[in-house]
Amino acid sequence: MFGVSTYCLHHEPLAVALERLAPITSCVEVMDEGLHHLESAEPLESYSYLYFIHAPARGVNIASILEPIRRGSVEVLTQTFAIAAEVGADVVIHPGYYAWVEERDRALERFRQSLDELTAAAEDLSVTFFVENMGNWEYFFLRSCEDLALIDGIGFALDVGHANLNGSLDCFLAHPTAHYHLHDNSGDEDTHSPVGAGTIDFAAVMEAVRRNNVIPIVEVETLDGVTASIGALEAINAAARGE
Repeated sequence: MFGVSTYCLHHEPLAVALERLAPITSCVEVMDEGLHHLESAEPLESYSYLYFIHAPARGVNIASILEPIRRGSVEVLTQTFAIAAEVGADVVIHPGYYAWVEERDRALERFRQSLDELTAAAEDLSVTFFVENMGNWEYFFLRSCEDLALIDGIGFALDVGHANLNGSLDCFLAHPTAHYHLHDNSGDEDTHSPVGAGTIDFAAVMEAVRRNNVIPIVEVETLDGVTASIGALEAINAAARGE
């Protein structure tokens, strides 16, 4: 089974997006931003999806050296955890960033502090969360495999498109992974293109997905692109089975 991110219908109200995805999948990752921002679990309870929630990222920085921003970011994510607990959803978060290279060490301390606080909150709520690798955005943590040690003991969410932008996909694919975002690009822009439209070797990606035995999330920009991607990925899986 392939899950689908509501990103492909982010211009539509969440209820419309959930309705339109019903014929395609029984697993949805809600991108908790914009029209799909969750104030409560109520919009999700009318459907029987297996849910994941991509926590708010814009305006959130759990590595901020400005304590009110860091503390507020942790609070925002903890609120997402509380909503996720009501629908049995796992949560994907971003690792945060530093504004100046000279601030990296201080930001790293704040990042670790935030992860400790989020881990405690997740345990209190019986929620699982994963940290996602970032694209080619300067000063973000978790762009390379060397940064995996920063989230030791916390689940890793591999965004294959982001990894391709940083030339780090092969090493990330070798790492145990709890969650996947699938979309394509040509290695220069984060286009969230359909599978097969860029340079990513999705046969290798799907081998890793099968090895880790998780449901991958298709995070492509358009609904047509999502359905085309699912078809392409199903063909890759069939070929791997020798069909």
